[in-house]
Amino acid sequence: MTGRAVLLSGSLGLGHDMPARSIADLLQRHGWQTRYLNSMSLLGHSYGAAGQRVFGSLIAVPGLYDGLHFAHLRSGSRVANLIDRSSSARVVPALRTELEHAPADLVISVFATGAAAAARLKAEAPTRRTVVLCPDVGAHRLWVTEGTDLFLVTSGAAAASVRRFLPRARIVVIPMPVRAEFYAAPPKQQARAALQVPDGAPCALVIDSGWGFGRVADSVVQLAAAGVHVLAVAGRQQTLERQFRTIARGAHRVHPFGFSDRVPELMAAADVVIALPGASTCAEARVVGRPLVLLDVMPGHGRDNLLHELELGGAGVCGATPAAVTAATLAMLDSAPPPTAPERPATRWEPAFEAACQQIGLDLDLDRHELAEARTP
Repeated sequence: MTGRAVLLSGSLGLGHDMPARSIADLLQRHGWQTRYLNSMSLLGHSYGAAGQRVFGSLIAVPGLYDGLHFAHLRSGSRVANLIDRSSSARVVPALRTELEHAPADLVISVFATGAAAAARLKAEAPTRRTVVLCPDVGAHRLWVTEGTDLFLVTSGAAAASVRRFLPRARIVVIPMPVRAEFYAAPPKQQARAALQVPDGAPCALVIDSGWGFGRVADSVVQLAAAGVHVLAVAGRQQTLERQFRTIARGAHRVHPFGFSDRVPELMAAADVVIALPGASTCAEARVVGRPLVLLDVMPGHGRDNLLHELELGGAGVCGATPAAVTAATLAMLDSAPPPTAPERPATRWEPAFEAACQQIGLDLDLDRHELAEARTP
């Protein structure tokens, strides 16, 4: 079966864009037409910009977003319902217009605001499938709305959090969607040669996912001074990219990058990945087979995700100071598994995704031979 799919993401960080891109790539390889819509843009220019500013202000004040998330969004309080109604009042008409202009057979939401709007439009197009992929370990109130055909989650805890609001929801637990490039990442020696990182030297990938938490530039300086080659990825933070490039001019162990499509190669070259506990980055590192040092600075759902990643293993946690990041990274490097250890799991997410879609009448007819050809170390 082929058709037309809309993927609803959101412009807060990169954690929503990456799984949306992974799913879109899969659908396109099997003949689907796909397009993206930004849920924040559907709010309208002024309201979308205001939403970005409010969110930035909330996460900038320690404990403020934690209070909103844990006391209201996760519990489904009156405040959460008010936020839901207020955003849906703008997003639902905008999404309706988009879908009338370019109809879709499938809407997949990886952003809570988009998920709520798509569910509310289900009654107007009963044959259109609505799917929600929640990348976090817990789905808060805005993720869960009557009218969603299928909820895709990545843990049993997330499934239970959906049932808190919709006890009879159709839910399937699948591996986190990760782009095919990560399964085909090159061997470490090959990646290091391309990046001019000496073979055998300690190497860490520091990746900013767009949130701008912590003293990242200072941490890069201290890691390099400790003898670690640092692949420093600034993402969309242009100011941080300029800082990395300035640092690199005086520190040969620092290799600066802005927004890059070379992340699979960078992870393959590294011994350890230093990042926030975002579900996408963590899943990518696990596919490539690299341990994680996670910064405990991401509020709200980030605190839930952090505990989940630690429970999965292959991860450590530290504070955001350069001294804490460096100490945790050096300890992880000292305890890293030998090079002969398996570097990546064999489990792919695509078959589980296909099986889940079949439950709502979508047969993607995946090419098993294509999945089997994924490279191994």
